[in-house]
Amino acid sequence: MAWEDELFAVLDDLEQQAGALYDAERAPEVADRARAEYRSVTLAGRLMASLGHDVVLEVAGAGPVAGRLARVTPTWCLLTAAGQDRVVLLGAVRAVEGLSERAVPEVAWSPLARLGLASALRRLAEAGERCVVVTRGATSYDGRLGRVGADFVEIETGAARRVLLLAFDAIAVVQSRAEA
Repeated sequence: MAWEDELFAVLDDLEQQAGALYDAERAPEVADRARAEYRSVTLAGRLMASLGHDVVLEVAGAGPVAGRLARVTPTWCLLTAAGQDRVVLLGAVRAVEGLSERAVPEVAWSPLARLGLASALRRLAEAGERCVVVTRGATSYDGRLGRVGADFVEIETGAARRVLLLAFDAIAVVQSRAEA
């Protein structure tokens, strides 16, 4: 029986060597596939995995915007902090701090996550809330949102109540502003 134990030990050793060689050959392929899969991860996907986290977004024209991540869509996200909501356009985001290592693919998102920017701006307009709209060029407009079109929003500003039309592409952040 001793020779059978030795034979099984040799066969076990050969099997382990073959497994190690197979793993060594597969490691570069697995790493390459992981890199290829990560290429499809979007900023919105990383943000979606970070819902409920406190994050800091570096936003063109607005600088750092901090808050708790409350909603994410493919084109904008909602941060809440100190009783104020901030709608941030993802196209204006330059850097992010505080995100989860994970990502959630868009196919796994709820239907609410597919709402466009116009939906969020319509809610603010219908509520009649005062807002500060900061453009990517760092210009701020303080006022109330009016009608919302397909790719623009009207804002009524100043004592003269002049109405400006702002293109969505120009907007960086829309911040609700509590009445004083």
